Amino acid sequence: MNAETRSEIFGRLLKKIPEPTTELNYSTPFELLVAVTLSAQATDKSVNKVTDELFPLANTPETIYELGEDVVRDTIRTIGLFNSKAKHIVQACKILIDKYDSKVPETRKELEALPGVGRKTANVVLNTAFGHPTIAVDTHIYRVANRTAIASGKTVLEVEKKLVKFIPDEYRVPAHHLMILHGRYTCKARSPLCPECILLDLCEYEEKNL
Repeated sequence: MNAETRSEIFGRLLKKIPEPTTELNYSTPFELLVAVTLSAQATDKSVNKVTDELFPLANTPETIYELGEDVVRDTIRTIGLFNSKAKHIVQACKILIDKYDSKVPETRKELEALPGVGRKTANVVLNTAFGHPTIAVDTHIYRVANRTAIASGKTVLEVEKKLVKFIPDEYRVPAHHLMILHGRYTCKARSPLCPECILLDLCEYEEKNL
């Protein structure tokens, strides 16, 4: 796939989704960090239900740390891995309070040093909260990148590096959510909606569902 085709793809996606953003509910970088940490192996919908209960109780590093691991765990127990997530969130709060004046750091290295924060979570926070041109390759982005041939790769990291390299500069920031939303609602895993896809003529997927 050449640069012109990639540019056309993202141009079409941005016309269809003019304000692409996460479907997680948040109002501050810290709330986003907590929500994304909770989203591992969980749906955005299930995370939003939990944070709708948690954030009115506590939505800063200080207040969540004061709440304590037991209360956090009980509040989030409807989502997967709630034990480890509660532990990591409270530990991260302590670090943010002690080291960062309760502010979320704005570098990948500092974010990844927080408990429960991996490369994908760090990339989401950098892109969504701070507007950095990062790509957090989840299952939707991995699928869309490989199916369309925007950036083919056998590993998540390989796809991420190719996307950062190949996506035109003007689409670097919105590309993350454009691809997620396209994968979630059109380029679905089992039954992609190829006939109504705005990228049909540009996509290189050989097994189009027509």
